[in-house]
Amino acid sequence: MSEQKRPLSGVKVVELATFIAVPICGRVLADMGADVIKIESPAGDNLRYTAPTEGRPLDQHENTTFDLENANKRGIALNTKSPEGREILMKLLKDADIFLTNWRPDALKRARLDYDSLKQDFPRLVYANLTGYGETGPDCNLPGFDFTAFFARGGLLGTLYQKGTVPMNVIPGLGDHQAGLALCTGVLAALYQARTTGRGEKVSTNLMHMAIFTQGIMVQGAQYPDYGQVYPIDRRTTTSPFILAYKTKDDRFIQICMPVYDAYYPRFMTAIGRGDLAEHDCYSKLAVMAAAGRSPEVYDILVEQFAKKTLAEWIPILTENEIPYGVAQTWEEILEDRQAWATDTFYKMRYDNGHERTLVRLPIQMQEMGLPPYRRGPLLGEDGPAILKELGYSDEQIAGLFADRVVVKSED
Repeated sequence: MSEQKRPLSGVKVVELATFIAVPICGRVLADMGADVIKIESPAGDNLRYTAPTEGRPLDQHENTTFDLENANKRGIALNTKSPEGREILMKLLKDADIFLTNWRPDALKRARLDYDSLKQDFPRLVYANLTGYGETGPDCNLPGFDFTAFFARGGLLGTLYQKGTVPMNVIPGLGDHQAGLALCTGVLAALYQARTTGRGEKVSTNLMHMAIFTQGIMVQGAQYPDYGQVYPIDRRTTTSPFILAYKTKDDRFIQICMPVYDAYYPRFMTAIGRGDLAEHDCYSKLAVMAAAGRSPEVYDILVEQFAKKTLAEWIPILTENEIPYGVAQTWEEILEDRQAWATDTFYKMRYDNGHERTLVRLPIQMQEMGLPPYRRGPLLGEDGPAILKELGYSDEQIAGLFADRVVVKSED
């Protein structure tokens, strides 16, 4: 598919951001055809060095995490604190359509890169910022990762675990990716406005807000303490045992989801081998069963039944009876999931070192555009010379910028 056929061809994006949440927004724009120029400090985005915490070797020539967030971008490593570096940044912004950043409010103001400072010189610019806790309020300048701002303060860790145990083990990127996609939604709307009216806009979101929005149904429900259960809960005593995961004979878990308990009850009980309870007056109606405190009894029945068969035995039974279920898969199994491959969830990347790895595509597809290319993320400063040439710098000037370490480029 040619660049001209991609919807954001001709759009220029300047990304001054690290880690995940904002870079994934830039990745979406790059996949859609925008020219995304990623600016890193001379030391590089810290995401380049997180491999040990993710259980993989540290190798800049096979950096699957960095590629997930930064594929299809160009990169320059720039000391924006120097006068020459700031001049290069301003030249990049001069004809940019979108500016992406995750710097905290005070840092942006000190660097004169806040929205109010830039909009005077770049009135058409779409300015997008994503932080841990927002840009106002007493905690707006706290450092925020999805572990802290999204999972912890956002309410997931304090509620979504088995009562009496410990919070779940969290993983990087879950909150970042959601917040980054939300930011991208606003960016595209603002870009449309800028193209039609000539007026730029500031778009912002934060990890804490995204967590609260993600759990909005339950957060709002917490205003009614006289109804339902207060989380964290004991799964055995939850109101409906039809929305839990159960262990099979071979120690696998199957998640079932039947929100309308009464409608599924007869068919489900028959499917799991308890047809004798299909019309049971005490169990067949959720309101009656829950009011009588019999949820634990139904839970215990399901635990007993699921433990009688292996996962392989349960799958056809649940499938044929159209019971909504999902196997609790491991990451290793996901990499081999036939449905994921059938929907182009994955891409086979062959690295320069000869290794072939499975990389995850963005969850956005367009039929006419087709699947976008998957070019690895840039090595540190890899495109610096070409980008400077485009800005009008001569070979001599570029050599001087490298000599003064205003711009750097990894040699390895």
